Order: sequence, then structure tokens, then C-alpha cells
Amino acid sequence: MIKDFGFIIPQNCQFGVGALKKLPDFLKAAGSDNVMLISDRGLEAIGVVDKVRTIINDAGLKYAEYLDVLPNPTTDIVDECAAQYKAAGCTALIALGGGSPMAVAKAVGVVAKFGGTIGDYEGVGKVPGPIDTLIAVPTTAGTGSEVTVAAVITDTARNYKLSVLGPEISPTYAVMDPELIMTAPASVAAACGVDALIHAMESYINTDANPFSMAMAEKAMELIGANIRKFVARRNDLDAACAMMLGSTFAGIAFANNRLGDIHAMSHPVSAFFNVPHGVANAVLMPTIFEFNALASDERYAAIYQYITGKEAGPDFVPQMTCDALRQLNEDLGIPSCLSEVAQVVAKGGKAEIEKLIPQMAIDAMKSGNVMVNPRITTVKDVEALYAQAL
Repeated sequence: MIKDFGFIIPQNCQFGVGALKKLPDFLKAAGSDNVMLISDRGLEAIGVVDKVRTIINDAGLKYAEYLDVLPNPTTDIVDECAAQYKAAGCTALIALGGGSPMAVAKAVGVVAKFGGTIGDYEGVGKVPGPIDTLIAVPTTAGTGSEVTVAAVITDTARNYKLSVLGPEISPTYAVMDPELIMTAPASVAAACGVDALIHAMESYINTDANPFSMAMAEKAMELIGANIRKFVARRNDLDAACAMMLGSTFAGIAFANNRLGDIHAMSHPVSAFFNVPHGVANAVLMPTIFEFNALASDERYAAIYQYITGKEAGPDFVPQMTCDALRQLNEDLGIPSCLSEVAQVVAKGGKAEIEKLIPQMAIDAMKSGNVMVNPRITTVKDVEALYAQAL
């Protein structure tokens, strides 16, 4: 029996080579002639920011910019950017980049319009109304943030990633130009691509899965599974870039209409405590948590296996084959095999320091709503054990 469900896709989504040139049309439709461009210095250095500047200037529009977004952006960054947004009299936002600029833009939209700090709006349904027009322009095939209703911001005072969720902060437009993801370094393409795959897989197997989210997740897995290795190997492969960008967006639509699972619940504390990039934290945790969830697996594990290997599951299929295939994917893409490889740079005490923090990380992970829909019921002791295993 199919349980009751609903779905919504509030964004006007535009896909295609050169779609970036439509930015002035969207701003005109929004009635805005003064926009804030939110991005990062890395994209400025490789000329991607200049592409947007040129389009805005040629259209005769005013703009301000904030380019100091960092991975795992903090509440301080949101406050600083929101102050500049208000001072410049901006009436719309362009988020150019991966999940970090998009999270900042969503949070800035909240703080600039409704006041206070972004922590005041933590949780679901706390934002009182829609933010100003937000145009999301992804430059990675990974987060799917251009079509999601969430902003995740690091509260450094608590070493905690807070989440603000609600359709009020959804981007108004999603501009998916595959040319923009073709400049990504191989390591970024790999981590972001696996993150997108995890979005699709967790949405597909969690207890909140429904026919709509599963359909979007299946198409995402089909596109990403067949193209992620090719894209990491050659980012200028246009066909692979198109597939990865669409796959990432479809995965975002999938989990925006249900939720995720233990991988995302557990990756947020890893990023908050050790400043590990979100996609990397997810990818490293992925095989361990898929093994944990195998006890609750069904035919969907076989479907995932087929999408990521291109092979038939066959009558001899067992869930461990999916877990092994995911480990092999990480290895093929150069993803680190354990948490200690990516976290000890920040944890000066090395592995022992990380072990001491596991109980607090587990407590923080359990605060995520994603744990509630994970395929296998998960306790705080389970999370501690999974962290130790992934370490």
C-alpha cells in the first residue's frame, strides 16, 4: 500500500549550455535592479565570478558582492554578508558556487528581511515569510541546494551545524549551466559527485521514500552512476557534465521531498568539529553506514548496485555487494578511506583526539531529523560505534 505523500518543486529551473545569460531576465521578472552576488574567492580566481559580473554589467544592473564565503560557512559570515546586503540596498540575491554560497544566500535572505541572527530561525517552519528573490547558480554537481529548502550554517560557539528549513528560503530560480562545473578540480568533482549520489541513495532507501522521491532518485542514480568516473577523469566531457549536473539537481529534488539518513546526520558533526568539507565527510562515512543499514535492506540495494556498477544484480546478489561497490567507487575517485585521514589535520591530537570527541559528535548527530527516517533504527550508541568504525 502506498502511504499518503505530497511534493512540491517551487523553483523555476533552467538547464542548458549558456543558461547563465538568462540572469538579467530573471532579475527583471523579479522587479530587481540591484542584486547581491554571493560567491567565493576560488571562483573569482578562475574567472567564474567575472562571467556573472559581465552579464550583470552588460544589462545595466547595479550589484554588490560578497566573495568571502568559506566551506562550512559560519554564522559570522552570514551576519557580515547580511549587513552588506542591507547597506547596499539590494533587493535580490545570486548565489554562485556550491552548497556553501547557496546556504549563505538563503540565510542572508532571512536575516536581512526579518532581522536577528540565523540561529533565531533554527529548525523547521521558523521563517515567517518568503525571502527576497534568490537565483541559485551551481558550479558543482553535488549539493542540489539550488532546489532544496534547507540552509546549513556552522555555529562555531557550539561546534554545531544548525539547519534552517522551509519553503520560504527556497531559491526562486535554479540556473543549471553545465559549462560552470567543467572547471572544477578532480578532487572537488569527486567529493561533490559522491555527495549527490548519496542524496539520491539515502532519499531512495529511507522510510519516508515515496513514488515521487524514488522516481527522482532513480533518475539521479542512473545519470550519476554512469558518468561520475568519466566526469572526474575529464571534466571537459560535456555529455558527462550535463549528466552530472542534472543528476545532482534531481537528487536534490528527491531529498527535498522527503529526507536523507544517517550519513548526512553523522557528516554534519564531522564538518563542524574538524572543518572537513561536507561532500568528503559524507563520502568517507558512506560505505560504513551502508553496511550498518544492510540489515534492513530490500530490493533497493540491488537497484543501487546496478546503477553504480552497470551490472545486473543477478540471483546471487547480497547487500554486501552494494557496500563493496561503494567502497570501490571511493577508491576509484581518490576519496580517503577513513575519517582519521581527513580529520587529523585539524585535530592536533590525531586519532586519539577524534576518539575523545565521538560521544559529543554522536549526540549532535542524533539531533538530526534524518536519523528518524534512516532504514535501520539508530541509537546514540550505534552512532558512536559507526564513528569508531569509520575512524
